[in-house]
Amino acid sequence: MTGGASGLGRAIAARLGDDGHRVAVLDIDHAAAEQTAAELRAHGGDAVAVGADVADQDAVHDAFAAIRGSLGPVHILVTSAAIAGFTRFDEITLDEWNRYLAVNLTGTFLCVQAALTDMVADGWGRIVTISSAAGQQGAHRQGHYAATKGGVIALTKTVALDYAAKGITANTVPPFVIDSPMLREQQRRGTLPPAEYLTRAIPMGRLGVAEDVAAVCSFLCSDAAGYLTGQVIGVNGGAIR
Repeated sequence: MTGGASGLGRAIAARLGDDGHRVAVLDIDHAAAEQTAAELRAHGGDAVAVGADVADQDAVHDAFAAIRGSLGPVHILVTSAAIAGFTRFDEITLDEWNRYLAVNLTGTFLCVQAALTDMVADGWGRIVTISSAAGQQGAHRQGHYAATKGGVIALTKTVALDYAAKGITANTVPPFVIDSPMLREQQRRGTLPPAEYLTRAIPMGRLGVAEDVAAVCSFLCSDAAGYLTGQVIGVNGGAIR
């Protein structure tokens, strides 16, 4: 579980732990990852924390080696590690653009590639990438973020095609607006409007919560989802149809 120390990743890690899976909480913030893993263990789960920057190929290699050493082969991968922010398109610097690509898209690529070795060897695997509605329809002042999340969607569909015959599924979950500490921080800064404005675009009339996304990931990681691959499963309250 990448990006598992906070927000969506933390909720997904907790749900997978409740489902009885052994969980590796991989995050650039090792201390926060350890706190999440400790909470999973306190609830009776089997969890370890691994610190790594998903944009660093060597760090990803070492992280997956550590996970195998602690928990065994990797058969389920959920990629949630990402950075997000708001910059007017003509003000996005090349350094900023490259950092978004490195974390959001290359980081997903590196982790999927690292996990596939075990999945292919055992003829079973579940890959779930967390993309974004921004990657489906664009987003104001998020050209860098939207481009990387669109890339995650295309990457996931390609992995699904390449590995379906090997017993491996790959699906992507693009949330819309999820109530989270990151969302509230952006609202505090004035880069996002209040919840009552955001919900106007959502037919269900409420913001999503992390547990909504975690529930979908739980199903996609199960045996029951064995005939579902290459799909974009939106968690958006009907905002994108």
